[in-house]
Amino acid sequence: MSVTDTVTNKSRVKVRRLVEEMPEYHPPLAERTALRLDFNENTLAPSPRVMERLSQITAEGLTKYPEREGVEKVVAAHFGLGEGKVLLANGVDEAIHLVCCTFLEPEDEAIICTPSFFMYDVSIQMMTSHLKRVQADATLEFPFGRFMEAITERTKLIIIASPNNPTGATVSREHLLAIARAAPKAVLMVDEAYYHFHGESVMQDLASVPNLIVARTFSKAYGLANLRIGMLAGNAELVKYLRKVSSPYNVNGVALDCLPVALADEEYLSWYVEQVRVGRERMMDSLRQLGVPFFPSAANFVLMNIGPKHKELVTAMRAHGVLLRDRSADPGCDGYVRITIGIEEHVTRGLEALKTCLKEIGWSKEQISRPSGSASSGIREFE
Repeated sequence: MSVTDTVTNKSRVKVRRLVEEMPEYHPPLAERTALRLDFNENTLAPSPRVMERLSQITAEGLTKYPEREGVEKVVAAHFGLGEGKVLLANGVDEAIHLVCCTFLEPEDEAIICTPSFFMYDVSIQMMTSHLKRVQADATLEFPFGRFMEAITERTKLIIIASPNNPTGATVSREHLLAIARAAPKAVLMVDEAYYHFHGESVMQDLASVPNLIVARTFSKAYGLANLRIGMLAGNAELVKYLRKVSSPYNVNGVALDCLPVALADEEYLSWYVEQVRVGRERMMDSLRQLGVPFFPSAANFVLMNIGPKHKELVTAMRAHGVLLRDRSADPGCDGYVRITIGIEEHVTRGLEALKTCLKEIGWSKEQISRPSGSASSGIREFE
């Protein structure tokens, strides 16, 4: 076969229309050798028990296919859930993908709030073109009233993050349960990736709310991002179908070996979460003193409004050995930059670099255009 024939044959292959049209996610991961305050990771390490467990993994163990069901029982018991109500996944990214593949038909409608985690867009639009985005106003708080109005008979999937990324805003349990009741034919997936830094959950409502699914990750507080492991929890009937869609070997054996010891070390988890809580308050207090507008956060990051000099700040911070995440491409976030909160030392380094770089780029609060309607909407970012 000639090269021409090969090219011709390739040109005859046609992907699904929705795959052609779906957006792509391009994480800016290049040269992440500085202090990583850009991806909301644990900035230090997982539990020391995880490192000890890693040292015990044998060469023979690496030759075997992973078995997740035993670990799923451990996870279910840890969270006080019954058997068959937990499915482990290759991070929350795969969890989102599995939910969309399981519950969405091409004619179905899905609803999300924006700005939020971009992978919702990617996975939903792979299955249906009927995606509704309910945009937050200038406060970036969850628009409960308008979100309820967006629900219709065609709504089959709703995804809400609480705390939300990139804003750090939360949605009350009362509002989440009201949304689940308003859409009984739809699955409500509540993404609790940042749960540990907030402490409020709807996990306890799984038994009484049949259309509720909770997603959790072990990438953030637990520090297992590189092992790629997350979970979905729901009633056994829903989880049964999610399991049917998932690969039986979707979670690698190293992650499965390490997860139980990470869960068991509650002392380490509490220590790290407290480091983040104290560091977050310190960061927000410092931003007030610097005059930098920000949004109150319940997660392990803070979103700042830098205005027109957002790119200059990110570049300057990188030159000073600190990575930030420019969120200007998110809907309603033009000029916004996000900084991850980690252990005390890293918060200190981040703040020192931030103070230096704001001076270097000649930043001032006056350069920022006040969002329209902010005075009447009770916006708190200008405290």
